Amino acid sequence: MAKCAICGKGVRVGMRVSHSHVRTKRTWTPNLQPVRTVINGKPVRMKVCTRCLKAGKVKRAL
Repeated sequence: MAKCAICGKGVRVGMRVSHSHVRTKRTWTPNLQPVRTVINGKPVRMKVCTRCLKAGKVKRAL
């Protein structure tokens, strides 16, 4: 699965627990958005999580 290019946030794994307490594996995926950013003066496409976008850790290309 994909990871955030800024913070490295990726897929988390845990258990889904039913009412009868039957446990099965499940995953939580981060909210990644494809973004055009400026790196070394050039626009580059990367996948960034929404927390990094909201925090302003990414300079977007226009």
